[in-house]
Amino acid sequence: MSSQQRGARSRRLAVTMAAAAASVVLASGPGFAAGTARVADPPAPTPTGTPPVPPISSVSPVPPIPSVPSVSPVPSVSPVPPVPVTPVPPVKISPAFGAYLDYGPRGVARIAELSHWLGGAELRVGHTYLPGDRWTNIEGRHGFLDVWADWRTRQADRMLVLNVPMMERNEENVSDAEVRLLLRRAADGAFDRHFRALAERLVELKAPDTVVVLGWEMNGTTYTHRCGPDPQAWKTYWKRIVTTMRAVPGQKFRFDFAPNRGRDAVPWTECYPGDDTVDIIGMDSYDQPTGLSFEEQVKEPYGLQAQVDFAKAHGKPISYPEWGLFRNGDNSAYMRSMLAWMDAHQPLYNTLTDYCPHGVWQCADNPRSSQVYRSVLFGRTDGPAPQPTEPGGSTTPTTPATPSVPVTPTAPATAVPPANCSPVQLGDWVEYWLGGKLCLRLDWWSRSR
Repeated sequence: MSSQQRGARSRRLAVTMAAAAASVVLASGPGFAAGTARVADPPAPTPTGTPPVPPISSVSPVPPIPSVPSVSPVPSVSPVPPVPVTPVPPVKISPAFGAYLDYGPRGVARIAELSHWLGGAELRVGHTYLPGDRWTNIEGRHGFLDVWADWRTRQADRMLVLNVPMMERNEENVSDAEVRLLLRRAADGAFDRHFRALAERLVELKAPDTVVVLGWEMNGTTYTHRCGPDPQAWKTYWKRIVTTMRAVPGQKFRFDFAPNRGRDAVPWTECYPGDDTVDIIGMDSYDQPTGLSFEEQVKEPYGLQAQVDFAKAHGKPISYPEWGLFRNGDNSAYMRSMLAWMDAHQPLYNTLTDYCPHGVWQCADNPRSSQVYRSVLFGRTDGPAPQPTEPGGSTTPTTPATPSVPVTPTAPATAVPPANCSPVQLGDWVEYWLGGKLCLRLDWWSRSR
């Protein structure tokens, strides 16, 4: 054995002895019971030429850690008292509102007149109906919807609400048997083309976001598009119409399911076609029948509370496309309560039916209700809702204040032709674009001589 080999052997022996000594020390540490042997891990091989590891006894002791000087405790600090926060009441936003004033151009013109009567209140909803006498009118014939679409597009936040019949001859007292046959044909797609034409017409007129009140009051008996004779076929037909109109490029329609308040001929829930084709849960709610209080209108089966609860369960907003006075005369308590109900439940929109016996501006038969309506909505925009007042009441309205001028409703003035002048009947649409009636002077011939 050479001297180099012996030196390497000596070094390996020294490493082995040092590791054995370390294992004895570790075996007495925490985690090992007395007298229990522990097999040490084999040492890593030492590279050739590495100086031998010194014995444990020759390792310099670790110097003691110097003592840390004592630190004086931090004096306690009194907690800062919480700053009282005054809760801010939520701001009530007034629902978008309007009124049905006439189905044609006069209805458009009267929106500005009603706004003036209400102290400049912002009427953001325009409401009209397609005639249900024949399919060509249900398709939105040229000249009829133009003025309404023009009004809608003049201001970005306006809303056009359009009642759309689902059948022609819609108010001709068609029998249940015939309605049933029509609904079944409709469910098979017989009338789809008419609603495609209507959708294309609205998109062409730049009113693709129209709210479509389709087949309104379907739970009653008035209209040919009623649900009662065959609810299943009616629901299938509704789905076909909505699917057809939504397939037209550029459309953004919202479809409003608006039954009569209460049970009527059938419960309106039996006619509900499903959440996928309904965007709004509406309700036509007039002050009827005779003697029924507003509280009873709220609580009756399929009444106002049922509508709110149903819409909440289905994740839909509510609306009131038609509402107003009816069987109980000039009922200011109803008017006050219905306005308060809408402020509390925030429908997407509401439109008062403003002609006799329902209305308060074009109908002079309801002065007390007229004053309540005007005091609530006078000067209103999209801000906090004022409180209603009525003759003899003690409630003071909040800003904007009730006007000091008399509030007796005045119907729109009828233009009086000048002397020696005969008005020419050109129709609503032409008169709208002319800005009034055309008058033919009777003495024109004398001026030509």
